[in-house]
Amino acid sequence: MTTYPNMHDVDTVACVGIGTIGGGWAAYFLSRGFRVQAWDPAPDAAAKLGRLIAAAWPALTELGLAPNADKDNWSVHAELADAVAGVGFIQESAPEVLDLKLDLLARIDAAAAPGVVVGSSTSGYGMSELNTRAASPARLVVGHPFNPPYLIPLVEVAGGEGTDPAAVAWASQWYDFIGKSVITMDREVPGFIANRLQEALWREALHMVDNGEATVEQIDLAITDGPGLRWPLQGPMLTFHLAGGQGGMAHMLDHFGPSLKSPWTRLEAPELTEKLRQDVIDGCDEEAAGRSIDELISARDAGIIAIRRALAQLQGGN
Repeated sequence: MTTYPNMHDVDTVACVGIGTIGGGWAAYFLSRGFRVQAWDPAPDAAAKLGRLIAAAWPALTELGLAPNADKDNWSVHAELADAVAGVGFIQESAPEVLDLKLDLLARIDAAAAPGVVVGSSTSGYGMSELNTRAASPARLVVGHPFNPPYLIPLVEVAGGEGTDPAAVAWASQWYDFIGKSVITMDREVPGFIANRLQEALWREALHMVDNGEATVEQIDLAITDGPGLRWPLQGPMLTFHLAGGQGGMAHMLDHFGPSLKSPWTRLEAPELTEKLRQDVIDGCDEEAAGRSIDELISARDAGIIAIRRALAQLQGGN
């Protein structure tokens, strides 16, 4: 029986792959008081990570830092083995290229100490696809975050064929321990839960742009000033439950069920023609109205912080 670390004893974690997602993880771990050892093949990885941490730190400070948080308590290592040496947890965040991730997870598994759980930030692959080259796949799990991982609390955790259920349980407890909101999936589902829901909305939005039914800005406004205002409090299922009035979801389904046959959605993705591609790009540029990516990120982060604070006050009864 494998023994996994006592998470209260973990003081150092490894981030393997430190692009946007991996770097966001690194910033979050630092804010929770951990030392971060990182590895990435990019020659400018350290410089990029430093910039990302600096950009994320004000938002993390706003949310509240652990007493021993130190934004400079990180290092980037030339060798993967050095990055994973002595750590209590490893987060892999390599690009979504199957062969690359297969090879990298096998290398991490070979280099890491026994019993150290490895969480993959994969956004689409199941662990049964990713662990086939690892000598000890039992400790490999999916730990799928959302961008930016230093602000969005959700992590979807799943195992696969060959995964130790105790490793899945440990990972779920670990992410909860560091302040994340955790969904432990009962089974492997391609794309997990949240991405499948996002993808359905995204495909319908592309159809509407492609057919000239709505602009990019209209689609975004329809969500931000419509159902998006309800979703931070109650998800789509509970929202529809309330739409049924005192009869709840039963009345909702009985009353609106026939409309499910109406041609309101087209779940098949439209062909991504050059025109559709450009229409979406142009629409985003128009909606951005001259604001840079950095400015949009800053506004997004401030908004997420405000929403999370408001939710915390509501949930705390303040």
